Amino acid sequence: MQARDVMVSPVITVRASATVRHVASILLKHRISAVPVVDDGGKVIGVVTESDLLHRTEAGTERPYSWWLGLLTGDAQMASDYVRSHAVKVNDVMTREVVTTGPETPLHEIAMLLEKHGIKRIPIVDRNDQLVGIVSRANLLQAVATARPKLEIALSDSAIRQKFLAEIRQQPWAHTFNLNVTVQNGVVDLWGYAPSADERAAVRVAAEAIPGVVLVNDHLLETPMLVY
Repeated sequence: MQARDVMVSPVITVRASATVRHVASILLKHRISAVPVVDDGGKVIGVVTESDLLHRTEAGTERPYSWWLGLLTGDAQMASDYVRSHAVKVNDVMTREVVTTGPETPLHEIAMLLEKHGIKRIPIVDRNDQLVGIVSRANLLQAVATARPKLEIALSDSAIRQKFLAEIRQQPWAHTFNLNVTVQNGVVDLWGYAPSADERAAVRVAAEAIPGVVLVNDHLLETPMLVY
């Protein structure tokens, strides 16, 4: 699936000249946690999130500074915090460094971007940098929740074993020389050694995902790798 398959469109936007109060009202009214900021040409120039409005003088939540904390923080940081807590216009509180991507971006790349940058949503722009949608973490969860199971025919015992071994041999983390598997009536028994609990779990998951498998018995031992 690609970004275009899960993105929300059209996107609610604001201009940099909008007031902070107006943005707060939009977030509450539409039950969203962020709103992109666009210029007159429709290009994304920033984003305002709930966290950008967390410390505001209207709510009495601006950051308090004791004299010693002020010494550690510095005048520039305190001045910046003052702007973000007292500014009237969106231009002064928005986050300017915005990560964007295109409609054809695979969802696995979207997930990696969200994780890498520690963000919760990504504006989707076309080749002309025009905003066409937005993908959030919630949209990725929706893709998981609505995924339809693949229609696959249950395999025979020998085919299950072959498919499992083929899958494991493709994985760079798998130590296949320490692993064996037997299959009878759809029941998979895993034998051998796994150097870590994570690899042991991954081997089990690989077996459970094969059509026709009814049960996986994990007999793997967590010991250091054995060398022939």
